[in-house]
Amino acid sequence: MTRLSRDLAGPCLAPEGSVVAIGAFDGLHRGHQALLAEVRIRAQALEAAPAVISFEPLPRAYFSPEPVPRLSGVREKLKGFAAAGMSHALLLRFNEALTAMSPEDFVRRVLVERLAAREVWVGEDFRFGHKRTGDVAMLERLGGELGFITRVMPPVLLDGARVSATRVRALLASGEFAGATPLLGRPFVIEGKVERGNQLGRTLGFPTANIQLRGRVSPIGGIFAVRVGLGEAPCSWPGVASLGLRPTVNQVAQPVLEVYLFDFEGDLYGRRMAVEFVAKLRDEQKFDGLEALTAQMHDDARQARELLGMNPRLAEA
Repeated sequence: MTRLSRDLAGPCLAPEGSVVAIGAFDGLHRGHQALLAEVRIRAQALEAAPAVISFEPLPRAYFSPEPVPRLSGVREKLKGFAAAGMSHALLLRFNEALTAMSPEDFVRRVLVERLAAREVWVGEDFRFGHKRTGDVAMLERLGGELGFITRVMPPVLLDGARVSATRVRALLASGEFAGATPLLGRPFVIEGKVERGNQLGRTLGFPTANIQLRGRVSPIGGIFAVRVGLGEAPCSWPGVASLGLRPTVNQVAQPVLEVYLFDFEGDLYGRRMAVEFVAKLRDEQKFDGLEALTAQMHDDARQARELLGMNPRLAEA
């Protein structure tokens, strides 16, 4: 179980000492997984606590004037930390106070006082502190003065190129889900709780389960063949999904994920759902009316069934 803390100040979270990884960890791809695995191994060897420091909102989103796509939400990130065996997660609020903190203060207040760090693991391009003035060399120098060792994790390569969140986002945005899966170490999934919508899909013969993204900007959009997991079940139930603004009827200001589960009967409201994206069918588009929209939805369902290994004729039954 991972203990979550949000505050800069407070008592020491790991009196026995800790081995710490620092990063944004968007998507927890294979590079992140390798880093956390090293932290866990070193913590066991030193009889210390494996810990991770991350930030919300993501630093790049905080500084960007435009919405920034992200691969995972906070809940998914924390689940990933727990799966990686981290005993402590310090999820710092990335705000004006944190950005104004000098590198020296960050090291003393967070790494030393809050986590009693014995080893600190970072990527080779790690920067920190006010105006990103801290780097690996400074972290090594401060560690020598304050009693911890800095370890630099080499990049994880796949097909000769570095595994990175930027690379994963680019593949997903292009609809290349099969290409993104090896980098993530798993299929791309969006999770959320099913909420009530306007039930238009029900009147068109396609009752959908709706998931609000709550301001999270997804790297993908359009119509997709998907597999769905309910609760803690694996993603195995076939379906077709739309992620976008619904431009034809009742357009919304923020993208919503709408999922139609093939041959499903039951009430999904309030249940947690994980949606695995298998293939992109098309971009979202505006139709002249409900008749044209419904015809396209039937065609989308037929294509999705075929891609998912089902009988496409059932979409017309």
